[in-house]
Amino acid sequence: MREAAVADLIGLLTVEEIDTGIFRGAAVSPQPGRVYGGQVVAQALAAAARDIAPDRQAHSLHAYFLRAGDAGRPVVYRVLPDFDGNSFSNRRVVAMQGGKPILNLAASFHRPEEGLAHAVPMPLVPAPEQCPDFKTALAAAGQKLPGFLLERLAAFEIRPCPPAPPGTGEGDLPQRNQWFRMAAPMGEDAVMQRVVLAYASDFALISTALMPHGMGFFSPGVSGASLDHTIWFHQTPPIDDWLLYAMDSPWSGHARGFARGAIYSRDGTLVASVAQEGLLRVKQG
Repeated sequence: MREAAVADLIGLLTVEEIDTGIFRGAAVSPQPGRVYGGQVVAQALAAAARDIAPDRQAHSLHAYFLRAGDAGRPVVYRVLPDFDGNSFSNRRVVAMQGGKPILNLAASFHRPEEGLAHAVPMPLVPAPEQCPDFKTALAAAGQKLPGFLLERLAAFEIRPCPPAPPGTGEGDLPQRNQWFRMAAPMGEDAVMQRVVLAYASDFALISTALMPHGMGFFSPGVSGASLDHTIWFHQTPPIDDWLLYAMDSPWSGHARGFARGAIYSRDGTLVASVAQEGLLRVKQG
């Protein structure tokens, strides 16, 4: 079951080349509905990486969501090879459905180099073995996710950390921490490890901006959508092992929310940084 879910996810994120610089990402569902933003970002990154020299890996991507995509239809990706230099390569990707762009993405790739290094330490949180599994944590909070979201997460194990108590310093900023890993081994393909991390990075991040207001993404009257999404890859993420996703939200306003994320390997290495702004509207009354 777990192995099948991981294989299905890898298949979904492996785009098909249908012409020079043109790729197709499979539909995720036979039924219409809004496509998950992390899927489109991940497939766009997979398309951008297809003709990159093997000694270069993505170090950053910047994406803007333009229109809601349809989960029942494939997405076509057009890749523009803007630059190949001695150290960096840059690609632009336009994701399209029905002849209209639904996402624009720019990705940059860098060959390995030695240089100055520092990183903020991982927050002090319980180990994944000390945290409840995702369904148990939801049940304890009296929450239940829609079935399509549980299917989206079937390839992952997720263990939310208990919230930091208010007044402890760490609890003063709206934040959540959760461990995640693949539900079954997927191997050490550095490109696909980044693609899968891009897929996972969109889950729950922007909802952190609703926490100060006592709301969640599925609270009555709340509607939201990702506006943009940025990832900086600092290391190849060891996604078969536990990763900590530390999320916070320093600001919301004007019907938008802003959230940041830091992703750490279990040994405390910072492997990626994430930022996202989303549309957050609350129907009054």
